[in-house]
Amino acid sequence: MERLRTSRCTVKGLVTAAAVLLSLGLVAAARAQAPSAVLFQNVRIFDGTGVALSAPSNVLVRDNAIAKISTAPIAADGATVIDGGGRVLMPGLIDAHWHALFAALTPTDEMANDAGYASLVAAAEASATLMRGFTTVRDLGGPAFALKRAIDEGLMVGPRIYPSGAMITTTGGHADLRPLSDLPRTPGGALSALEQSGASSIADSPDEVRLRVREQLLQGASQIKLVGSGGVSSPRSPLEMTTFSEPELRAAVEVAQDWGTYVTVHAYQPVAIQRAIAAGAKCIEHGHLMDEATAKLMSEKGIWLSIQPFLGDGDSIPLTGESRVKQLQVIAGTDTTYALAKKYKLRTAFGSDLLFSSRLATRQGAMLARLTRWYTTAELLTMATAGNADLLALSGARNPYPGKLGVIQEGALADLLLVEGNPLDDIELIENPEQSLRIIMKDGKIYKNTLAAGARSS
Repeated sequence: MERLRTSRCTVKGLVTAAAVLLSLGLVAAARAQAPSAVLFQNVRIFDGTGVALSAPSNVLVRDNAIAKISTAPIAADGATVIDGGGRVLMPGLIDAHWHALFAALTPTDEMANDAGYASLVAAAEASATLMRGFTTVRDLGGPAFALKRAIDEGLMVGPRIYPSGAMITTTGGHADLRPLSDLPRTPGGALSALEQSGASSIADSPDEVRLRVREQLLQGASQIKLVGSGGVSSPRSPLEMTTFSEPELRAAVEVAQDWGTYVTVHAYQPVAIQRAIAAGAKCIEHGHLMDEATAKLMSEKGIWLSIQPFLGDGDSIPLTGESRVKQLQVIAGTDTTYALAKKYKLRTAFGSDLLFSSRLATRQGAMLARLTRWYTTAELLTMATAGNADLLALSGARNPYPGKLGVIQEGALADLLLVEGNPLDDIELIENPEQSLRIIMKDGKIYKNTLAAGARSS
């Protein structure tokens, strides 16, 4: 009953947030232009898979999908025509490791503030995420279900969200942030405040894992996130520790498979990664401390690596004590892990995992641009579009947005960016979305258009 009251409080907070945003005129219904058809003329296309731009082309969007692409003129009676002026049209960007509820607030802030305030902060950050050109995010832990629903229903502006729900961990694992005064935990005992909020969930047996996984899927999780090792931001979980046993991990995988989706596991070191693979996980989050044997195993098994290019202090809020020590370990392992990913041709996803600061969240595009240390601009843009879309598709029957994402192809969903300049030549354009992104379209709706004066009806 206590958990139900908390859930209702969170939903009430989001309803309050939506009402305030409506009054401010910042919701999708007020901001998005939704003509039945949009015709982009004279654009050069980066389609999400190639290494070069197309010849000058025309792209017709009907409703929420790309209906036609042609270098020849396209007849589209009644369509809104946008003259691209030779600018680059590319797919919307995808962040494969995001925390919509924790991008701007810490878990402590979430607990300390009224649910309505926390919901307003999350809604504002979701709008900012879309305005940075990230039209889709894979949420890897947090109570994002209500926010996703509000965005999908047009109550507020934001990206598509592939939610995981609560991060499932063990006692003492990463995301177990309970005060020690809450111990000992007894079977069937009261849930901690963080668990009640839906941010994390503690499970210490295969049966508890099954219960917690089913709870997330019941709420609409598109994939399941388990914590397989220690983490940086939880000071009492050593980075080298392993959390779940193989039978516990396998219990989660079996439930996810029964629901038609997959498990991704937070893991840094070889033992935790190898255990997750043995249990049937399809993706590893982070992996910054992996060794060559582990990379080879991931390659042989076709396991995804969702890694973040952490290289310096600017990637997180200031950390101290054990968290700072662990942060330096992760930073030290970044270059080696990307080198292994390239050597063994791992299926690698881009995610930023920027947390707890609205200032840091603005660096989402800069984190992507940082990949030029290891990849060409075409490779990294492909990773953040068509590549990440392939990872999202693992959600199978639980995919909340059936359709093709991350590409400009006929029949694909119309998530599009019109860029001032060529990002294949100048990746810094992605770092400056306010100036560089002239049009942002998601699901066939235009959320930003600084070429509005040049638009006309055919």
